Amino acid sequence: MNGTRKTNDMPRRRFVALSGALGAGALLTGAGGGASAATGPGAAPADASCCPCPTDPAPPGGGQNPCPPAHLQNLCGSPADTDPLWQDVQYCTRGIVPPSGQKPDCLKTTPNYVVLHGKPENQHDYLLLPSCRITGIECPFLVTTSVANYWQDAWENARRGGDVPVRYDNIGLGINSQAARRMNQLHIHMAGVLPGTQRRLQDLEAAGRVAPQPSQWGDPQFRALMTGADGSGDRTYRILRLGTLTQNLFDLVNLYVVRRFGLDMAGQTLIVVPKMTAAGFAGSFYVLNSDSSLPSGTDTCDHLLVYGP
Repeated sequence: MNGTRKTNDMPRRRFVALSGALGAGALLTGAGGGASAATGPGAAPADASCCPCPTDPAPPGGGQNPCPPAHLQNLCGSPADTDPLWQDVQYCTRGIVPPSGQKPDCLKTTPNYVVLHGKPENQHDYLLLPSCRITGIECPFLVTTSVANYWQDAWENARRGGDVPVRYDNIGLGINSQAARRMNQLHIHMAGVLPGTQRRLQDLEAAGRVAPQPSQWGDPQFRALMTGADGSGDRTYRILRLGTLTQNLFDLVNLYVVRRFGLDMAGQTLIVVPKMTAAGFAGSFYVLNSDSSLPSGTDTCDHLLVYGP
């Protein structure tokens, strides 16, 4: 979902200061109980004082994780907000009917997230949304160790055999920047990607053009052009390979791209493409990032994902 632009970007220095200052203990003032993992091999924790931290995310549907504390409502959204996607979440989790009277199909509801249809409605276009009020990628709570692992949750649902499987030969998960999205409740798109995208990523990996470690994500040799599935032409992406999604992808892009190059977290887009072969899932993931600071860069995941027929 993309479209209208928001103008209340948070300055990068403020985001970095807040995300560095937020400790897991302070964040437990939000709703919920035990925290899921947000760090893993190769990723520095958002707050080293909280360690040792667990290394695996809580299983989908487990106990509820903390939500952003009240003092972050100006950055992460207020529960009283009227964003349509947030109203849909409240219908699924609390039975509150949206003012429009249009009740969404709650395809899956857990303490940490809900899954809804995307638009156009079909079998390869879904959305995963936090049950917490989180406007989007700019919320500094997302880079802490207390946040639920929404990317892992999206993959577990979208994969073959998942509860809400994306029925497409190749799957993509994506999130738009603050400016490129139309709705302001964080949502991960669960959709298809074209076979050409999968082939291009595997060719780049074979040529040594995919970063093997998060710390190398922003290195120039690991940037490459990808052809848009929507006919938009070639766009530049930073490409990383991960063996699992147990690390906090928001934290990784903040540490190794945003801080490194003096960028704004609000301006980033993230896309996850599971590596596939003729035998099925190959056990690793390509993680793509882009923003408008790159030559031919983009702030939206929509160029690579396939939503329509």
